[in-house]
Formats: sequence, structure tokens, C-alpha cells
Amino acid sequence: MALMFQATASIKKAVSIINEIDPPKFPLLLSRILQKLHLKDDSSFTEDEEEKLQSTFKLPASDLQLLIEALEFFLQQAAYHTAKPAVLTQQLQQLEIEEEKVSVIVESWTNSGRDVVQKLREITMAPKQLTDVNWRLNLQMAQDNKTKMKMPNAQFELGIIHQDTQEKEKVRMEFTHDELFAFYNQLEKIQKQLDGLS
Repeated sequence: MALMFQATASIKKAVSIINEIDPPKFPLLLSRILQKLHLKDDSSFTEDEEEKLQSTFKLPASDLQLLIEALEFFLQQAAYHTAKPAVLTQQLQQLEIEEEKVSVIVESWTNSGRDVVQKLREITMAPKQLTDVNWRLNLQMAQDNKTKMKMPNAQFELGIIHQDTQEKEKVRMEFTHDELFAFYNQLEKIQKQLDGLS
């Protein structure tokens, strides 16, 4: 497995803070971070909670922020790599985190990791998602100035849902044969690129 963590200056400082934390309070901190890890716009703690944590851990605000961000980073990387407990243990030990803290992090990950990964998979980057596609073919046989013509077209109705509001919307499109063929070719390119990523 690829190296999940680089021992940068800020990681080293965070490790020294982690090693100083009172062991009985550490699992509670991790548990809260794991509960909120999938919420991209919410921080793990409110301002009031951070002030209480500062006094509980006897840390200045900047050190507490570094501690929280480092733990979030470790857990996000574990989720991204769907890290096995043994691999996570080894990579945290390489950062020189105390054995007891490594055990707590790995145990928390083992207990909650599957749920975290599942919640992260459900998150979408786009605020709107396609829910259904309806289509029909039409053949236009005449126009005001033309009596004999055959002009096929395809009509699509896309059902879209807004992730934030759960509001549904319908988008209607109409394609001629040439337009539909060009659109199909674009979809083929996208599909090849997606296949190349997996």
C-alpha cells in the first residue's frame, strides 16, 4: 500500500501534541471526529466545544486546531485507502506516535471505519443528481412550407434532484439525428476517460 502520511513539520508537531494528550480523553476526541468526518462543511467541534477542549487538554487554540486537523487527516487517509488495521498501525508507528495512541486510533478506525467509508461514498460533489431519464422518438412529416419531409428527432426528459433541498426538477431536451450522434460521441469519450481512471 502507498504511504498514507508524510512526516512534514506540521505532522511532526501534531504527533508531539498527540503523544502529550491524556490517554483516557483521547478516545472521546477520536469518536467525535469520526462521527463528523463525512460532513464536509461542518467542523468536528463548535467554538464553545473547542474552548472546553483547550482547557481540558491545556492546549492553545492553534495547537488544538492542529491536533484536530491531523486526526481528521489520518482518518480521511485511512478512509481513502480503506486501510486495514495492520497497515494503519504500521504507518502511524512510522510517524512515532506512542503505541497506546496508535492502538486507540486503530481501534476507533476498526469500529467505525466501515460506516465512515460508506457515508463518504454517498457524498456527491455536485449539488444536483440525475434520478431518471425518459425519452421518445418523433418523426416530423411536414412543415408550413414543406409537405414531404422526414425529420426524426429524439426528446429526452431528465429527472434531477437537488441534494440540499430534495426538490425535483425536469429538464427537457430535443436532438436531431446529427445532434444526438455528436452527444453520443461525447458520452463515449467520457466513458473512456472514466474507464481509464478505474
